[in-house]
Amino acid sequence: MEKRTEIGSLGEFGLIQRLAEGFTSHQPWTSIGIGDDAAGLESNGFKVVSTTELIIEGVHFDLSYTPLKHLGFKVTSMALSDIAAMNAIPAQLSVGLGLSNRFSVEAVEELYEGIKLACEEYKIDLVGGDTTSSPQGLIISVSALGLVAEDQLVKRSGAKPNDVICVTGDLGGALMGLQSLEREKQVYLANPAMQPELNEKNYVVMRQLKPMARFDIIHDLKELGVVPTSMIDCSDGLASEILHLCNASGTGARIFEKNIPIDDETYLVATEFSISPLTAALNGGEDYELVFTIAQTDFDKVSKITDVTAIGYMTDIPKERVLVMKSEQIVALTAPGFGPQ
Repeated sequence: MEKRTEIGSLGEFGLIQRLAEGFTSHQPWTSIGIGDDAAGLESNGFKVVSTTELIIEGVHFDLSYTPLKHLGFKVTSMALSDIAAMNAIPAQLSVGLGLSNRFSVEAVEELYEGIKLACEEYKIDLVGGDTTSSPQGLIISVSALGLVAEDQLVKRSGAKPNDVICVTGDLGGALMGLQSLEREKQVYLANPAMQPELNEKNYVVMRQLKPMARFDIIHDLKELGVVPTSMIDCSDGLASEILHLCNASGTGARIFEKNIPIDDETYLVATEFSISPLTAALNGGEDYELVFTIAQTDFDKVSKITDVTAIGYMTDIPKERVLVMKSEQIVALTAPGFGPQ
């Protein structure tokens, strides 16, 4: 029988001390870590950027098909993706938990194992957090700090007309992973003897369960000497993010259906669910890719990055936010979204 240690047997401070074991320091910026009233970060002339993610069981995730280790990794990636969108390098992480008595110490350790893997992947330091009781379910809040040289900081508001719109990776996969997991859950509820059929959906399922923040692209851009004019992470769908950039920058945008990157597996799964792959890419969300603009003079440099695709350009007509279809039909960019899980 699986060992279960009640959280009450350790108490809050005992639990924190136990969870903090095994975390090592990766960042020279960290001057005070876990064990004091607040963490310390020495910026050495860099600008500090911060962000917070809050996710709630039953709203943002379903533990019937989300392993706790994956969840720990995912929520860390979610927070750090916002740091990447500022063109910054991540440094520190704090985690707050609301726990019901449904969760054992071992379950929380499993969640923290995923957070630890993410800290090692992104070379960041866990420097604190808080735990409290929750009347039901699991609540996770992650706050992250990053550092960026002042002349390298990228906001949503810097795009100019004729800037090239670029995206990293491919889009729509996370939504198709969610659809696949939700369907298998319903099949299981109807017949618990059924085995899940996800063998040919591994890519989209992992896009949902274990997304990656794209610091590889941030490092590539730095090596090329390119500073995007604006940037945002793709958490709510491509259309929504482009509209955010347009609103902040006072520009319009024209993107092209033929250029939007969609993985073959995403395309097949979307077709299976009778969902337009284009709709999944535009409105699906949770891909955590980067959407950014660059000056045309930097286009040749950025085109050398294999996992970046140019999908359109900014215009000087603020009300013009359009998608040019493969048929040459022009349609308005809208962002209805798919809503929370």
